Amino acid sequence: SHQPPIHNSQEGMLISMHRIAWLIRWLTNSSLLAWTILFCLSAATSSFSTTNMADFPPPKDYSHLIFETKQDNTKWFHERGPLWKGQAFSLQIKEVLYHQKSLFQDVLVFDSEHHGKVLVLDGVIQCTERDEFSYQEMMAHIPLYAHPDPKKVLVIGGGDGGVLREIARHPGVEEIVICELDKDVIDVSKKYLPFMAKGFDDPRVKVNIMDGAKFMEENQSSFDVIITDSSDPVGPACVLFETPFYKAMHGSLREGGIICTQGECVWLHVNLIQPLVKAITPLFTTVEYAYCTIPSYPSGQIGFIIATKGGKGCKVPTRTPEASVQKELRYYTPDIHQASFVLPAFAERAIFGSDR
Repeated sequence: SHQPPIHNSQEGMLISMHRIAWLIRWLTNSSLLAWTILFCLSAATSSFSTTNMADFPPPKDYSHLIFETKQDNTKWFHERGPLWKGQAFSLQIKEVLYHQKSLFQDVLVFDSEHHGKVLVLDGVIQCTERDEFSYQEMMAHIPLYAHPDPKKVLVIGGGDGGVLREIARHPGVEEIVICELDKDVIDVSKKYLPFMAKGFDDPRVKVNIMDGAKFMEENQSSFDVIITDSSDPVGPACVLFETPFYKAMHGSLREGGIICTQGECVWLHVNLIQPLVKAITPLFTTVEYAYCTIPSYPSGQIGFIIATKGGKGCKVPTRTPEASVQKELRYYTPDIHQASFVLPAFAERAIFGSDR
């Protein structure tokens, strides 16, 4: 393994917090208590994080999510967030289908007037029926088609099933494992988002309702591709954007393996992306950044951090979809695979320190 040893570093402190939280969960049979303590410890030591991630707590009140206009009595979902201050995004609501708080987060599903079904977690849009395919296809197919022969794939998060749906298009993959912490997201998606949750129907899929970091710690050098389909670094999800989590992924990869993680937006978050890329560059053989367009995400764009353990980079696919599969895809092509790594000059300079 290329993973450097952990002694008394900040990364070791954070990994220890994961172990403490899981010990508490085992002793008390309470995942909520364990994760509450983990989050508090993580927030208390956030200033020591290698990437110096800011703390973005989720809102305590979600009454602002839905409002009604007096002029025409229409209802609107209104997305505002600490990661994109000063801007907002609204969708007209046809019908609220589900709105409850799970053990971990606020979960909202509504049918919109022009974007189909919409899933919202802690006030942030996760997917809409209109454009989810661009994110799901690129998140899955960039690493999978960059790998010459992926057999075992791990998904962290992704409880809506969209990434699973895309992985299932690869007949050579023998095992698909998903670790989702919030079972409610899976259950709600199966009921209200079947166009995505059908990914769970594939017999190769094995579901684990647990912390992905703990699972990877128990499964070293096991996977060819690891995909982290996470929400934004708000609240407990902050740990998924810090170097200890990337070290856990590195340890769980086989030699020649590839990781692909949700990489935020170059228009809004280069101050988060750049230090993370810098921190994990010594760990992985290659670290690259790609992106896709998606209208319902902040600023209409989302990125992917893609890194390898041995082997070459991922900018050129080593395999291409069969003709029958390509006809089913609505965003991914081999050409757009390569094009997605071409960054605007400002983003290239900010993330990689390029002189261009």
